[in-house]
Amino acid sequence: MSSEDIVTPSPWAEWRQATPARLALGRAGAGMPTDEVLRFGWAHAMARDAVHAVLDVQALENTLRLAGWEVQQARSRAPDRASYLRRPDLGRRLDDEDAARLRAAAKGPCDLCLVIGDGLSALAAGRHPVPLLAALQPLLPDSLTLAPIVIATQARVALADEIGEALGARLAVMLIGERPGLSSPDSLGIYLTHDPRRGRNDAERNCISNVRPEGLPCDVAAFRLAWFIRESLRRGLTGVALKDESAQAVLDAGGATARS
Repeated sequence: MSSEDIVTPSPWAEWRQATPARLALGRAGAGMPTDEVLRFGWAHAMARDAVHAVLDVQALENTLRLAGWEVQQARSRAPDRASYLRRPDLGRRLDDEDAARLRAAAKGPCDLCLVIGDGLSALAAGRHPVPLLAALQPLLPDSLTLAPIVIATQARVALADEIGEALGARLAVMLIGERPGLSSPDSLGIYLTHDPRRGRNDAERNCISNVRPEGLPCDVAAFRLAWFIRESLRRGLTGVALKDESAQAVLDAGGATARS
């Protein structure tokens, strides 16, 4: 075998097997190799499709009802997807008729309002909330009072503030499709806001990001979310004043088990 037939193994090969990140792509002349160009195009198309996909609200509602949840539907003031993408402000405000309907359906003050929003990835909103809520339910205190789950379309994060206010909730939790990345078209974000009402800002929220099988698994996200819910209601706050100490709770529980 001549030296010209020897191919030097790429030192990046093992790294590339461990992460979906685009690294050490190589080059062909002045451009990228054809296979990498095709992979990039496919990933970009998946991200675009996720942004424009339509959430099957009725299928999601049926699945949640079969699991024992009470469900309502709502929409923002964005009349269509094009308006939603061009006018983020419309996605943060609740449709007037739906706001009145939710206020009329409210059964009095409650502890927690859960909202599922399509956001920028209906794929995420359709895939992950059901297993996440199934994992969350046994972790919630029995004394916790819940508003109906609200499935919201053309929704931005702040829409949960107005929904929570309409339902009289102490805490609003928005499960929403995050902006797709080139390796994560179905990532779900979770946003918690204590004392939800119009005018809240992002510094008054906590966020759990990248909920999906390839990122933060639903059971882990549910444990972290349950910790945030308990601590938010106990301390009466969310946002920059509430730091994620759920990992310490795991360590404390492990220590208590070992001592017993």
